[in-house]
Amino acid sequence: MKSKSEIKREYKEAPKKAGIFLITNTANGKQLLGSSANLHGPLNKHRFMLSSGGHYNRRLQEDWNKFGADAFQFEVVAVVEPKEDPEFSLELELSRLEEIWLAKTQPFGERGYNPNARIRE
Repeated sequence: MKSKSEIKREYKEAPKKAGIFLITNTANGKQLLGSSANLHGPLNKHRFMLSSGGHYNRRLQEDWNKFGADAFQFEVVAVVEPKEDPEFSLELELSRLEEIWLAKTQPFGERGYNPNARIRE
């Protein structure tokens, strides 16, 4: 069995995945689209903030309170695949994925919880 310090070290050394995530309210179809250079952090952060009743997105929090945790799906929908190419830019690739998913989901107004097109965490 691994010690806590070994588990913590392995977590810190594990490569971080960058990409796009989506939180979907399955009761009404509304979505929150986000992106991050480290996908593990934001999904846990959103789940924790919603569960504790302190999420900064008031509309998302209201629906979480109304429909309950079981009505929400948290998923990673796209991951940036790093390349050995010296021209490769994680930031640029993540920005491209953001544009694609913003166009695909349109998570604004009645369709979602995003207040604007700035989705990076």
